[in-house]
Amino acid sequence: MTISRRTTLAALAALPLAAQAIPPNKETSPMYGLIGKMRAQPGQRDALIAILLEGTTAMPGCVSYGIAKDKQDADAIWITETWIDQASHQASLSLPAVRAAIAKGRPLIAGFGERFETEPVGGHGTMAGRSA
Repeated sequence: MTISRRTTLAALAALPLAAQAIPPNKETSPMYGLIGKMRAQPGQRDALIAILLEGTTAMPGCVSYGIAKDKQDADAIWITETWIDQASHQASLSLPAVRAAIAKGRPLIAGFGERFETEPVGGHGTMAGRSA
C-alpha cells in the first residue's frame, strides 16, 4: 500500500486541530488504567471470559474494559481497563454484578500474572480531555 504525499501532508496538518478539539480539563482527576494478566484453570479460559464479560456491562466511570486471549498461553487472558478516575474503579468493585462475577469466576481462576497501573493520557476511545 502506497500513501501519497498529499494524504500524508493532510494527516500531519490535521494533528494540531485534533489536539485542540478537546482541551484538557485541569480540574479533573487523572484517568486510571489497569492492564493485567489472569490465568484460568486448564481448559476454562472461555468460560472465565464469558463470566467476566457478563459482569462488566454497566460500570459507571468505565471508559473501556477489554478482554483478550493470550496467543502464547492457552489458559491466559489479558484485561485492559480505562476509568475516568481511580475512585470509579474502586467503586466498581462494590457493584452487585461485579461482585457476582468475581464469586462465579473465582473457582475458574488459577492465578494472576503481571499487573500494571497506568494513567491514560489520550488515544482513540480514552475520553482524553474529558469534562468534569
